[in-house]
Amino acid sequence: MAFESLSEKLQNVFKNLRSKGRLTEADVKTALKEVKLALLEADVSFKVVKQFIKSVQEKAVGQDVMNGLNPGQMVIKIVNDELVSLMGSEMTEIALRPGGEVTVIMMAGLQGAGKTTTTAKLAGKLKSKGRKPLLAACDVYRPAAIRQLEVNGEKQGVEVFSLGDKESPVKIAHEAVEYARRNSLNVVLLDTAGRLHVDEDMMRELQEIKSEVRVDQTILVVDAMTGQDAVNVASVFQDKIGIDGVILTKLDGDTRGGAALSIRATCGKPILYAGMGEKLSDLEQFYPDRMASRILGMGDVMSLIEKAQEAIDEEKARDMEQKLRKAQFGFDDYLESMNQMKNMGGISSILSMIPGFGGSQMKQIEDSIDEKKMAQIEAIILSMTPAERSNPDLLNPSRKKRIAAGAGVDLSEVNRLVKQFEQSRKMMKQYSGMFGGKAGKRGKFKLPF
Repeated sequence: MAFESLSEKLQNVFKNLRSKGRLTEADVKTALKEVKLALLEADVSFKVVKQFIKSVQEKAVGQDVMNGLNPGQMVIKIVNDELVSLMGSEMTEIALRPGGEVTVIMMAGLQGAGKTTTTAKLAGKLKSKGRKPLLAACDVYRPAAIRQLEVNGEKQGVEVFSLGDKESPVKIAHEAVEYARRNSLNVVLLDTAGRLHVDEDMMRELQEIKSEVRVDQTILVVDAMTGQDAVNVASVFQDKIGIDGVILTKLDGDTRGGAALSIRATCGKPILYAGMGEKLSDLEQFYPDRMASRILGMGDVMSLIEKAQEAIDEEKARDMEQKLRKAQFGFDDYLESMNQMKNMGGISSILSMIPGFGGSQMKQIEDSIDEKKMAQIEAIILSMTPAERSNPDLLNPSRKKRIAAGAGVDLSEVNRLVKQFEQSRKMMKQYSGMFGGKAGKRGKFKLPF
């Protein structure tokens, strides 16, 4: 998970500050020395770190902080505020033209940063916000780039405009915009070609597109895992063609997160979105305050709520609640709840947004919830017939033996799952009594989860 190492180190620094009744200037300097080291190890730009530490120190050694009731917490608040400021203070939306006017967004970036997939992800986000996007296949050099965009566009329910790989990217961009106007589409996303490194040919092509087509927004896609290189790439693109914002990909991976903390300060452009996984839905709006909270181990409850709202079908949730009330929860429902957790990004993604969960705590829970074990449970349930899944009481020894063979597991694994499930249903029956009678009608008791 992004920032895991940085987050753990900062939390340890602040744990020491909280334990002190009063802070001396020496205490603050020692703590900030450790913060500085943690940021540098996270691949944050040296210049950015130097200015960050200077700014925090100036505010943290003031009399109001030193003599406050809880100086340790006040220093943490200052660090949090500076982190938010460093990443841009407020969430920035992509500027779109009003109503039916066509907004042209040029997507740029190096090969391997995930630009084509991100372009399709962004089209899906804009569609969910009521826009009518069109994807334009302007990468005519990379084998299968056009096909990749077409496949992802189909998954997102977004049309893809292509003239094949024989026409120039400038012509494709120009005709895509005309096509959008004729067909009442109001956002055109130009998926341009990337290279393995910044070169003159790529820059010249992007400049030509901008000179021939009225581009409203130029968005740079950079790989967060490349650390300082991502910051350097952003600076070059800003100097050569001008960019309006950045999308960071692979921020969910084993990255030190330095790019997210350096880009705004280095090139002066906001981070618009963050790619948090491989699925087409794994693109999150970038909120500096929420990201700062995650880094400092204070969680990100708002993003967790939004993720749940997107992943969980309200009608299914109401149906499941009724089944829980009546203790009619079956294996299909069990499977559905597992799928909903997957849709929210899995256990790691959920835990990273809960306040107080640091790297070591998350590791312990992840180890106890073995992904292979969950896949095994899914295989066992899918080896049951629909009747067995909806009515577990049908599971006699011969049926269990058949299910074990179908799932490729030992019979004891099937027995263990059925036993755990029966215990869960017994608990639900006990809870369901809390809803009966006058007390339940008055709303005195609520579901215990």
